[in-house]
Amino acid sequence: MADVPERPRSRSSSQVTLDDVARVSGVSAITVSRALRGARNVAPDLQARVQAAVDELGYVPNVAARALASARSSHVAVLVPSLTNQLFVELLEAVQNALAPHGFQSLIGVTHYDPAQEEALLRSYLSQRPAGVLLTGFDRSAASLRMLERSHAPCVHLMETSAEPGIHSVGFSQQDAGRAIVQHLLARGRRRIAYAAGQLDPRVMLRLEGYREALRAAGCHDPELELLVPGPTSMALGGRQFEDLLARHPDVDAIFYCNDDLAQGALLAALRTGVPVPGRVAIAGFNDLGGSDQMLPPLTTVRTPRQEIGERAASMLLALMRKETVAERTVDLGFELMVRQSS
Repeated sequence: MADVPERPRSRSSSQVTLDDVARVSGVSAITVSRALRGARNVAPDLQARVQAAVDELGYVPNVAARALASARSSHVAVLVPSLTNQLFVELLEAVQNALAPHGFQSLIGVTHYDPAQEEALLRSYLSQRPAGVLLTGFDRSAASLRMLERSHAPCVHLMETSAEPGIHSVGFSQQDAGRAIVQHLLARGRRRIAYAAGQLDPRVMLRLEGYREALRAAGCHDPELELLVPGPTSMALGGRQFEDLLARHPDVDAIFYCNDDLAQGALLAALRTGVPVPGRVAIAGFNDLGGSDQMLPPLTTVRTPRQEIGERAASMLLALMRKETVAERTVDLGFELMVRQSS
């Protein structure tokens, strides 16, 4: 039987390895590995040669093998409560933009404000040995805390700050921000100030504490003016809350909404029902979401630094993953009061 000549293997039928990239780029396999991880000690010209070889060969790193070899993957677990809130979309975008140039990709999990869902996500993601973890806030189950501790994965908390030893966090004081917006309304002569909220996650409740502190200090806090709804926030809910508050408490002269979508809905309801804003009632929101400055009238609100929080938290996590010293464990980026015509 005649020998059958061996058919040349196409690139798609062969597996390109790290050694292939090293051979084509003319550098060592170790240098290729460092370049692909975004290590700082790889010269720009070597980085360019490695990338050119990767592009030419169509090389795709074997993440599973790398994780086995190093006991860590090139992924970072990022858990946020919602993707329907523009706030967290902007936060994730900033995190991803900061991590990607260093060879890390985000494993995004949505907890829907449910500690049990967060626990399930952490159990799944931590089993993949992520290089690090970014978490929203501090409200989580005891089981989640145990898993995080035993994983030994570097972890940074977002949107809130903590002075507890060993905790790394980037955010601002939700309570101080809530107090500041109410103090603004008080300075404008408002005394019957309501708080309208949805979702009721820990950050919303911290804003409520700031609201209460400001009104108690002014001697005009009334628990009857707190309208707290556990469901998700929306413009429709904000409109219903606006009409409900004015129907039940005709003397209300200002409403602080826990999120801008609620306040935007309230402004639309005021237009629809002919209630003058701010002449009859002042309206204030929180987060300075897109469109708030275009409402009629433009919405007074609190601008929160979510993009900078994402960038600074990712930078802190990168340092922790490299086992570098972090100068500040707690970074408070503050907030900005955006005073517009609605108040």
